[in-house]
Amino acid sequence: METYLLDWANLLLRWAHVVTAIAWVGSSFYFVFLDSSLTPPTDEDLKRQGVSGELWAVHGGGFYHPVKFAVRPPQLPGHLHWFYWESYSTWLTGFSLFTISYLWNAGTYLVDKSVMDWSAGAAVAVALGFLVVFWLAYDALCRIFGQREGGDRIVGALVALLVCAAAWLACHWFAGRAAFLLVGAMIATSMSANVFFWIIPGQKTVVESIRANQPVDPIHGKRGKQRSVHNTYFTLPVLFAMLSNHYSFTYSNPHNWLVLIAMMFAGAAIRQFFVLRHGFKLARNPHPWPYAAAGVLAIVGVVVALAPAPRPAGDVQASAPVGYATVQPILAQRCYTCHAEQVQMKNVRLDSPQAVALHAQGIYQQAVVTRVMPMNNATQITDAERETLKRWFEGGAKLD
Repeated sequence: METYLLDWANLLLRWAHVVTAIAWVGSSFYFVFLDSSLTPPTDEDLKRQGVSGELWAVHGGGFYHPVKFAVRPPQLPGHLHWFYWESYSTWLTGFSLFTISYLWNAGTYLVDKSVMDWSAGAAVAVALGFLVVFWLAYDALCRIFGQREGGDRIVGALVALLVCAAAWLACHWFAGRAAFLLVGAMIATSMSANVFFWIIPGQKTVVESIRANQPVDPIHGKRGKQRSVHNTYFTLPVLFAMLSNHYSFTYSNPHNWLVLIAMMFAGAAIRQFFVLRHGFKLARNPHPWPYAAAGVLAIVGVVVALAPAPRPAGDVQASAPVGYATVQPILAQRCYTCHAEQVQMKNVRLDSPQAVALHAQGIYQQAVVTRVMPMNNATQITDAERETLKRWFEGGAKLD
């Protein structure tokens, strides 16, 4: 019953997480596009009001005319929409999902003893530490260098190094799938913390100053804008890290930390292309295609590097067929722990010939092709045993 309820919680939280993430990412992308696409107002009345930029757009059968006040509008409306629950809801659902999917069964999902032989409790503590320490380090870099001349470039370079170090540590301490997800969760936590600790408090300070008819300190807007821009560059790397757990060829590679870094670099470069592309015609800057090219080349490089080596034509050996009697001891030793009468993870049993026949394709896919089972190789299946399962399946998955 516990497994059944956890599966439902996983499904519902994943659904909610995706929905709220779409809302957050969508609004973030829209406002970055909007800022890049604004043009100076031509209407004298808008100029007198203090409008610094405007945009005319058409969507859904209607025309829209958003304008931006650089520091403060002439007066505040009775109702302001605050963009923060999109962020908070995404983090809350994501952390809840991470808890029931990885922290709840840390010994299975976080710990790979071939990578780091430690207790489940230690793994949980360090995983949570990743979320906190990265935010503190990133925030410190922004505080120290963010307001200096050329500070954005310094912060960008140092944060990139920080992410690389975190990726290396995560992939050398945790199971590959968990390591990729943890790095994504680490960055996503800082994104939401930017909203909670900097963007929204700064906006509230500005609103309170306007309502009190006091001068508005522009530093709050500059800091909020800086953190918002950081968030938009974090987005695509985070999305890759979150999706990667469905593709074992990325996180199971011996150099998985390099794969993660390269793909996150590709995401950031491609996002930079789109950010600059929005304002390309308005500012008459050089076309930002090199960023897109760099991102695509990084992806192509990873695809080539991870490609399986082709088997020589003469390597196909006419070996004796493998039957159920040969694979049954392998299944008993490596798979029955989670897939037998007492425990039936994902409602899969492999302790009878009929059950094995029903799941033959799954056995081949999970244990041979993707090699994600046994989870983190908890039962220490060998390459020779995987090869035996491969020969059994390719020979017709015989039960005699």
